[in-house]
Amino acid sequence: MDTSVIIPVEAEGFVQSLETFSLKEVGSERWFRQHGHIEKLNMQAILNASAMQDEYVQELLVSHVKIPVLVHEMILVEIWKHKVFPNLCQLEDFNPKNTFSLYMVIHHEASIMNLLETIMYHKDSCEAAGDAVLDLVDYCHRKLTLLVGKATGATATTHDQHSPKGTAVVSSTDVMTELQMQCAAREFEISLKAVSVLRFITDHTESVSVINRMMCIHNMPCVLVQLIDCCPWSRCKDGEVEKYINGRWQTISVENHLTMTKLDGQVWISLYNLLLKENCQRKYEFNNYNKNQLLKLRRFMTEVLVDQLPNLLELQRFLAYLAITDPAPPKKELLLEQIPEIWNYIVRENSGKWKAIAKYQVKETFSPSESELELQAKRLNQVYNVDVMESLLPEKPKCGFCGKEAAKKCSQCQGEWYCHRECQVRHWSKHKRACQLYAEVTEKIQRDLLENC
Repeated sequence: MDTSVIIPVEAEGFVQSLETFSLKEVGSERWFRQHGHIEKLNMQAILNASAMQDEYVQELLVSHVKIPVLVHEMILVEIWKHKVFPNLCQLEDFNPKNTFSLYMVIHHEASIMNLLETIMYHKDSCEAAGDAVLDLVDYCHRKLTLLVGKATGATATTHDQHSPKGTAVVSSTDVMTELQMQCAAREFEISLKAVSVLRFITDHTESVSVINRMMCIHNMPCVLVQLIDCCPWSRCKDGEVEKYINGRWQTISVENHLTMTKLDGQVWISLYNLLLKENCQRKYEFNNYNKNQLLKLRRFMTEVLVDQLPNLLELQRFLAYLAITDPAPPKKELLLEQIPEIWNYIVRENSGKWKAIAKYQVKETFSPSESELELQAKRLNQVYNVDVMESLLPEKPKCGFCGKEAAKKCSQCQGEWYCHRECQVRHWSKHKRACQLYAEVTEKIQRDLLENC
């Protein structure tokens, strides 16, 4: 049965209405309306791609030239998280009863990244992004270096890296502390999505400026080597190997330890593109450092790996050649280089105003009245339709406590799954706050619907 979140005509209206916001407007009523539109576009794009149906969301974003708007809005929230959110957490007079609005702002970046991961698979999306691809390359570089840093212990937390100098991101309430933890967890998931988006850019781009940015400015080949080396989506826990697959950590059986995950494949394909495509290879400087870093790949290129991704045989031959030769240095060319603008523009426009924006948003945006909360709840309830969300799941629901396959929902909120009553009882201390909030929202919506009938 065909499941649709939005029909093509509705999707076109949503796409046409997409616009860029200022940092001050993040979390406003108008911003939340667009957030809902983007969430629905994201769900529909995933549905169409996974069912191999007509990808009309992708086509509309391309034809209406809205991909640069998505990139702008994603970077806008990224900057809000790094510059405004830490200041907001430190305000002594900010004691929110409800942090759902704040969480949805944090979640917004992940929603757009999900949508970009789906649509950037197509070459015309990369072309339609125009100059925003440069900003997207910079964004992916920030996320990939964050992954490497966390895996090697170079950074403590996402917030510590970007907090105002000499300050600590410490909340006076458990609620805000929990929100910060959710923010850090989201950051990891977003960074993994950046791996796929970068791969699609390396597949499609022919722009000299984009290639120069990847090869010369950011030295992406060496960043990808570090990712292969530290493999942040794989870990050993209690003597067992776990890998991050489909949004959660899964235990891998001994016979599947060497099986390549989707993330492994994306990194290797990106390396293949950057090192073997002629227009990329011509821009890269194979100096001693870069050469030594790239040759580290040889120990990972086992027969098992090459069997799973046969294209890597060509990369293996290239590395063998690189080991005994010194490739010609890149040609010095007169190049009128384009530079990314979105991050620099937003930061420049708001420099020195971070605390003032935080204070404004506490007063005007993140302290909603009861009626405003109800309106938000209605909109979000329409967006996050439970039946539609379940149709997007790649596999059967998992228990919220132990992670095993589950068949029973929480009777109160209908939003969490459990395999047995025992797991539900043991998880209640963590689930209680979200459960009560969701139940209250649902009750209010149902009451309003009855009154209006």
